[in-house]
Amino acid sequence: MEEFSSKLFTNAVEQFSTLPGVGKRTAMRLTLHLLKQSKDEVNQFSEAFIRLIEDIQYCNVCYNISETPQCEICSNKNRDESLICVVEDIRDIIAIESTGQYRGLYHVLGGKISPMEGIGPADLKVEELVLRIQKYEPKEIIMALSPTMEGDTTNFYLYKRIKSFNVQVSTIARGVAIGDELEYADTLTLGRSLQNRVLYENTFAQ
Repeated sequence: MEEFSSKLFTNAVEQFSTLPGVGKRTAMRLTLHLLKQSKDEVNQFSEAFIRLIEDIQYCNVCYNISETPQCEICSNKNRDESLICVVEDIRDIIAIESTGQYRGLYHVLGGKISPMEGIGPADLKVEELVLRIQKYEPKEIIMALSPTMEGDTTNFYLYKRIKSFNVQVSTIARGVAIGDELEYADTLTLGRSLQNRVLYENTFAQ
């Protein structure tokens, strides 16, 4: 990276540049913005990320991020425990929650099966999902993975693993365009896709 007149400034720009989607120009603007802030404001900014790394944990039920052993969703008695929505990561939970159309629980896989990237079932929270179904006996598993090749592969693998259980397996309707990531779907489309979900086995004929 280009060297600036200050090594401290250069280092700060380099750190911002490591963030996804942040190029050098944006990194420079962010660094210059911080220079205009008071020391207390910068300390609060830094402290927020330090506390995030030190204090964040993962829910011991669904693997959502949390500040306690169980996340707020899993510990909320008003949620429908008979529904478990399987998602790739926490970004999908945020997207689905923003629709206001879902009141069940979640299960975060932590990714999708992708041989090209060396990600197999053993790298995901698949066994944890199977054990959860055995223990809590939900009525329905909603597979809400992005409609990509990797998402469809993961859906099929999960279906084979859990179809023997006494649980209905459904998938979100194809309101979300094929190839799109779930987190980028607009709230209305995603909400309708959840409401109009279909039995997974019915998708084989499509």
